[in-house]
Amino acid sequence: MTAALPQFQRTQGSGRIGTKRVGDRTRIDTLYQQGASKIRIPDAPWDPGLEAVIINTAGGVTGGDDLAWHAEAGAGTDLTVTTQACEKVYKADTGTAEVTVHLSVAQGASLHWLPQETILFDRSNLTRSIHADIADDATLLLVEPVILGRRAMGETFTHGRWRDHWRIHHNGQLIHAENVHLHAPFADHLVDPAGLDGHTALVTMLLVGNHAEAKLEGARAMMQNQPDVVAGASHWQVAGQSGATDKLVIRMLAPDGYALRHAMIPLINHLASSPDRQTHVPKIWSL
Repeated sequence: MTAALPQFQRTQGSGRIGTKRVGDRTRIDTLYQQGASKIRIPDAPWDPGLEAVIINTAGGVTGGDDLAWHAEAGAGTDLTVTTQACEKVYKADTGTAEVTVHLSVAQGASLHWLPQETILFDRSNLTRSIHADIADDATLLLVEPVILGRRAMGETFTHGRWRDHWRIHHNGQLIHAENVHLHAPFADHLVDPAGLDGHTALVTMLLVGNHAEAKLEGARAMMQNQPDVVAGASHWQVAGQSGATDKLVIRMLAPDGYALRHAMIPLINHLASSPDRQTHVPKIWSL
């Protein structure tokens, strides 16, 4: 007879933040948190926008865990969402860690989704879905950095599975879609020149909004000043039945998490700022 595997406790949580405009400031409209998903709002009276810090109180995710986040920027509001720390995805004996993100940006609003790095440990198993709906004259900045094992700790990520599924809509029209599926064994792909070429940290940045094209040349100049990273930026005007908008996509590879963050921060500051508002990476990134 074989003994049955023990039934481990799994993490489950759901968090939602929505904003509304009150005078010239962004205020909380809806706030919901359940299970391991928590949301905190730092006090920043000098900032007319609102910054939300999402927290997974379990300290990481593994197989069988399920987290969902919802962020809704109401009309004319400015919402930034970040994380308390890097999200750690640990070894999974069974099951898949599921993380779902839903973003909504109403007319004239801006939403900056700026989580700190997701760290994939060896033999982890993560499936993440990001869905966004953007209205006319709205702006979305979506940044998702990933570290495949912490090089300074001697860690590697050569076995496991990572799946990313992005669907971005503007006025109901699909304007950006991508899928990533990385699974074991892939040690050769990490060092292959046609793969990651020895890099263990990467990020995708997506800026959607009418001012995206104006950010292109500045972003390329910044990337040229970062000798430790391999990066590229592209711009498109995407048109739907109800109108057109612009999108800017940046992809970057770095040898480790430190080099990636060093290159990301000035780029985020550049992409997040607008003619009427100077924006910076959330302060919690430097803590």
